[in-house]
Amino acid sequence: MADHLYQQVADRIEQLIEKEVIKIGDKLPSVRTLSKEQGISLSTAFQAYYHLERKGLIEPRPKSGYYARFSPRKLPDMPKICAPVKKVADVSVSEMITQVFYDMPDDRILRFSLAAPPDSILPGARLSKAMIHAIRTLPAAGLNYESLQGNIDLRRQIARTSIHWGGTLSEDDVVTTTGCMDALTLCLSAVTSPGDVIALESPAYCGAFQLAESLGLKVLEVPTNPVCGVDLKYLEQAIPRFKIKACLFVTNFNNPLGSLMPDENKRELVRIINKYDIALIEDDIYGDLYFGKQRPTTCKTYDTRGNVLLCNSFSKSLAPGYRVGWTVPGRFKEKVLRLKLNHSISSATLPQAAVAHFLENGRYEHHLRKMRKALHMQCLRYTQAITEYFPEDTCVTRPQGGFVLWLELNPRVNTFELYELALKRKISIAPGRIFTLQERYANCLRISYAMPWSKKIDDGLKTVGKLVTSMLKEAEGAN
Repeated sequence: MADHLYQQVADRIEQLIEKEVIKIGDKLPSVRTLSKEQGISLSTAFQAYYHLERKGLIEPRPKSGYYARFSPRKLPDMPKICAPVKKVADVSVSEMITQVFYDMPDDRILRFSLAAPPDSILPGARLSKAMIHAIRTLPAAGLNYESLQGNIDLRRQIARTSIHWGGTLSEDDVVTTTGCMDALTLCLSAVTSPGDVIALESPAYCGAFQLAESLGLKVLEVPTNPVCGVDLKYLEQAIPRFKIKACLFVTNFNNPLGSLMPDENKRELVRIINKYDIALIEDDIYGDLYFGKQRPTTCKTYDTRGNVLLCNSFSKSLAPGYRVGWTVPGRFKEKVLRLKLNHSISSATLPQAAVAHFLENGRYEHHLRKMRKALHMQCLRYTQAITEYFPEDTCVTRPQGGFVLWLELNPRVNTFELYELALKRKISIAPGRIFTLQERYANCLRISYAMPWSKKIDDGLKTVGKLVTSMLKEAEGAN
């Protein structure tokens, strides 16, 4: 109850800062005064201020007290929605993607380009215990092949967690995979043939273009709102016009925009795919990483015909290296199983059993609560730093979950050139051009806020901001 109480007090103060009743620079009541005014203990009052300090909204000043530091009203404008494309594109993934991610394992580089959780926010010790438990309890210590459909205990736990997004799954609905990309590959292969057209968001995760290329597919990029997701009116008109065979969308906290499709839009999207009898591959890999009070639903929540193939994994939320993913492929389940048999026979035995044990003991939800709180605070701190260090015309998204921010800079800034300049300073960003097949987003970039806030992060964002300012000055001088 004490935790809940400090959160309530902090939320009230945050609302006053947001409404500018408490303005930037105003002094807040002392901890002792707050304790008396709110009827709370000194410890609870201190926790409330510490919570707001971690969010970057207030700051302590030595021998002076706490002061308002930042108001959400100061947040920059949102990026614009892209214009619709007039034709589908043959996929040709640029060498730019390879270049950007080539140095990803190098720990000497500050990797704002990496949308994955760092070790420091993952439950490594508890997962190790779960792995030891799996070795001790599995027949032959897990040396044998797992069943084709996947570990029964893991599938049962996944089915149980579906209640959080409005699902009513059984273990028989679930097929385990080697990570989410494997799930997407199997599902997309099950519903398309080489030469078919698929619809992707714009901008979209660069890995989706690589997947489409590997399967010989063509891509139509659908305009996507940074708040509410894909333009459904455009999509409904585009399906018959371009003979779209399937859609591949991230409906919850899209990468790179961070958009969250509202429930009514998810229902409408399901209606559209049912109308044209096409498949929707729904990538929900960020769905558990929400900042609000409730987990968002999925399109699968509203699927009654089996046309939605839900894909997910524990790579972004628990253990990237375990490569434990899964899909609920609906009416395409048997085809997905045949493809999995031909592709990999089965998924790895030990990681599946370890994750199943971790979930069974209730540790996953406890871990997620801590992780969501940390990511939310990091999102705010990164956004505040960008607001402070980047030029005033910088536009930034306001994600409600996930790992990433999408920045739209002045049109005179080429973010691939910015990437090259930053890399010389051991900083890696993801230029916007790798998230499209069109000639667009050259002045945009994606920044991951997965890494916990630190002076190194602050200095890194300050450096990138200075580089952007310098590039603008050079462009102005050239004119």
